[in-house]
Amino acid sequence: MTDASAIDMIELDRLDLHLDSGPCAYSQRHRAAIDAHFARLLRERPELWNGRVLLLGEGAIAGRTLRGHCVETDYATLLWLLREDAVPDLRNCFAAAALRGSDGGFVLARQAPWTFNAGRVYFATGTPDPSDVTSDGRVDLEAGMWRELAEETGLRAADFASASGWVALRDARRIVLMRELVAPVSAEMLAARIRGFIAREDRPEVDEVVIARSEADLGPAMPDFIIRYLRAVWA
Repeated sequence: MTDASAIDMIELDRLDLHLDSGPCAYSQRHRAAIDAHFARLLRERPELWNGRVLLLGEGAIAGRTLRGHCVETDYATLLWLLREDAVPDLRNCFAAAALRGSDGGFVLARQAPWTFNAGRVYFATGTPDPSDVTSDGRVDLEAGMWRELAEETGLRAADFASASGWVALRDARRIVLMRELVAPVSAEMLAARIRGFIAREDRPEVDEVVIARSEADLGPAMPDFIIRYLRAVWA
């Protein structure tokens, strides 16, 4: 478990990420161990799908811009990378929609029991995949954020006033890019809309909505980067 206070927090204006062609050297180097690890996870969660994802290889933040190159690999490699004892040659770099009601309350979602992160409380987010690569090879994390938001909550860009920049939260294995989205309705009304969407889904990705207004609403189900972000906003 990472100490939330040890996570770097950096304001950004721009993302400049591109896809590197060719195989992922990290996956090739650790292939046998990655496959064995994923096989063990499959025995516990047979519904896991080893789809294609994008991970950040070379990357740097300078002048309020994150520049870097992503590589395509499989989900099994990501799960191997996120182990506490893994050597973090790559980073899981993804965008998250920090939903906020007009009254200031943040709206988060608890992951459904069938998902890998069952019971964890997140903002709408997801690891980028090949569909986020544009025709010129750029990795569009903003487009991926809006896609994940719609899939998890049923909400779309027209439902919010969006901040223009990002807040990057960086540790050894992740760069989480937060974009604050403020709704014209209260946190309770926003949560009610999401619950209505969940009720209509055959297999929703989330099973409950959580509102956070202060330190008292933080809990162990929230990842460290979520806690770090909320504490900074409230401060």
